[in-house]
Amino acid sequence: MRIALLGTRGVPAQYGGFETAVEEVGRRLVDRGHEVTVYCRGSGGADSYRGMTLVHLPAARRKALETLSHTALSVGHVSLGRARYDAAVVFNAANAPFLPALRLRGIPTALHADGLEWKRAKWGGAGKRYYRAAEALSVRWADAVIADAQGIADYYEDEFGLPTELLAYGAPILRDPPADRLADLGLEPGGYHLVVARFEPENHVSEIVDGAVRSGARLPVVVVGSAPYADDYTARVEGLAAREHSGVRLVGGVWDQELLDQLYAHALLYVHGHSVGGTNPSLLRAMGAGTAVAAYDVSFNVGVLGGDDLVFRDEEGVASCLERAEADPAEMRAAGRRLQDRAAELYRWDDVAEGYEKLLEKIAGGHSTRGVASGRRRG
Repeated sequence: MRIALLGTRGVPAQYGGFETAVEEVGRRLVDRGHEVTVYCRGSGGADSYRGMTLVHLPAARRKALETLSHTALSVGHVSLGRARYDAAVVFNAANAPFLPALRLRGIPTALHADGLEWKRAKWGGAGKRYYRAAEALSVRWADAVIADAQGIADYYEDEFGLPTELLAYGAPILRDPPADRLADLGLEPGGYHLVVARFEPENHVSEIVDGAVRSGARLPVVVVGSAPYADDYTARVEGLAAREHSGVRLVGGVWDQELLDQLYAHALLYVHGHSVGGTNPSLLRAMGAGTAVAAYDVSFNVGVLGGDDLVFRDEEGVASCLERAEADPAEMRAAGRRLQDRAAELYRWDDVAEGYEKLLEKIAGGHSTRGVASGRRRG
């Protein structure tokens, strides 16, 4: 098949879950004999990557317009170009208004819904209304809606009566990784806790940092991440971390994947605050690295972890998790091994890619959920 992947920042993956999925699934589809084209943000770059053809198009550098402007140009390129595609995947429910243009081109399209974006604090009233409307359009216009977690699948079934395709992410499994790069940050194996997240309220970075400051934890809490369009929230996190004797180290974005792998693999505890997405690649990466996890207590996280984890809801809960981890490092190592075994069994990129392949073959052959649900909310 000739397949187009649209709606993300593209590859190589350097930002989030969508990009990771595009890279891992796209290259495996290429290995299976398919022609894969990925639409990437930016005006320049390589023409190919890991067998995938890359098309680079610009985007408006504004929070509310970046995704939509780039997807609009990408769909225009698909619609007006000479390339013919057998199927496409559009990522992000916000891009649902562009689905009819692909249908006019005769391209069956699956839409990856992601999480419940309208719950994010960064969107004002208009943004929240837009995302909720886009969810309804996804239900009406996509040939298939992809959910990456059971909680998202349940949401679309409960809200709209729509059956979705459940396709999660994969977890890279790290067996006995080296630790030589930790010295770059002055760290030792088992001698720190780790947070990897964009600085957004729904990822609870400020609560984690505040909980670390309040705790009796002795080990440093290393925070990897930053956020575009979130200066106020970033300043809040930085203010909390700057308290005397906080033990919190903000290291910014880490794009060196070898170093990032070692940070995941050798932390005593990975603290995961994401609360509105589905299956989160950062959480899977910690599990695949064999690291114990403390996660924000929400169904998406609990479902992925299978109950073998520490959970928290506020700053006091974070403090308790950090203190419990330091009180019993042996149990943390055992918990990490159990999570790694779970990741290796349930979250395999090869299985995920096979699921995408079967779905795309199905919609290319005429299957569609258009008309199954009206897009009206049951509530």
